[in-house]
Amino acid sequence: MVVRCWREEPCTVLHIAGDLDVYGAPRVRAELEQALAGSDPVKLVIDLTSVPFCDSVGLGVLVATHNHVRRTRGRMILVLAPGMISHLLTITNLDRHFETSPSREEAQAALSTAA
Repeated sequence: MVVRCWREEPCTVLHIAGDLDVYGAPRVRAELEQALAGSDPVKLVIDLTSVPFCDSVGLGVLVATHNHVRRTRGRMILVLAPGMISHLLTITNLDRHFETSPSREEAQAALSTAA
């Protein structure tokens, strides 16, 4: 798993490549904790287009991050390609809670125009 995190005004971008599972989740969680500590309110883009698989532990990391961002009145957008992650969010009805985008550029643009 490769996790890259960088600041690109006005948001923080996290790109994950590899399985978001019980083995990779701690690394993602650690990167997210640093990203969430650095901005207020949080504007976060999580690019999951290179994640072929996500288990319940990985999904838990996404849900916990979403809840934190909402509590702090921030905004988070998941970048998704068609496939397993999109399907997982649909079958768990989480697609109704997560804001998604088909590209990182569109997600960043949406956060740039947000008040």
